Amino acid sequence: MNTIFQLEIIVGEDAYDLAVGLLTLEVSFGWEEESLPTGESRFRVHCENADFIAGLRSVIEGRIPGAKCTVHELEAQDWLAAWRQFFTPVPCGRRFVVLPPWLADSEDFPDRTKVLIEPKSAFGTGHHATTALCLMVLSDLLDAGRVSPGETFLDLGTGSGVLGIACCKSGLKGEGLDIDVLAVENALENRVLNHVEDFEVRQGSIDAVPGKTYDLVLANILARPLIELAPLIVRACKPGACLILSGLLEIQADSVEEAYTAQCLPKPRRVLDGEWCALVWE
Repeated sequence: MNTIFQLEIIVGEDAYDLAVGLLTLEVSFGWEEESLPTGESRFRVHCENADFIAGLRSVIEGRIPGAKCTVHELEAQDWLAAWRQFFTPVPCGRRFVVLPPWLADSEDFPDRTKVLIEPKSAFGTGHHATTALCLMVLSDLLDAGRVSPGETFLDLGTGSGVLGIACCKSGLKGEGLDIDVLAVENALENRVLNHVEDFEVRQGSIDAVPGKTYDLVLANILARPLIELAPLIVRACKPGACLILSGLLEIQADSVEEAYTAQCLPKPRRVLDGEWCALVWE
């Protein structure tokens, strides 16, 4: 087996923007990113080239003195085979179940809408609490009649397209946006897998749809961009629209909520799953 080197980088909230900037300049092939309960952010970069990893570590430690950097050696493996072995169906709310393509014909969930996701690069398979939270809230809004077939949606940070596909399979039509070109490719692939129409997927952020408004806006991204994009996200909501924000830890919920109440929205409902939180305006 070949060896893959993993550089793990943990930085405080004050160094987040600098870390992302450095990784954008130095790592063209991407990285993992995770928000920690402490408010810190953890990044992981994988590469077979030990010299590249050592050089990247030197750059990070030189520019961010407080960064905690650790290098691990991992055995390369067939990641798709690993997914097939350990991927389990994810029921979400009363309506949905997220499945990989090889379980598409499963008869285990006869009363649920199947959302098929090709598991690639962790763009959203339903296993992460923030994705499951959004699907659960969407299920509840559909059950309550607050979201109805024929209405429009925007899925900001669409990732694998799982939320947009669930919306389309519930009779809505809309758009999915993501700044990551690989995520867009994965979402387009999953759109075909699910045979959904009325779901336009493209690269970009909220400023890619200027002046457009929607009956439902879902934004499953990180706390910082949720705060920074608050005026534009609120502007994309029709009067009386439903808004779902996720991708944030419970300890980050107050600051995100404040950014949206500053845009004249009322206090949202909070839905929790462990340390993760979704904010819901319905």
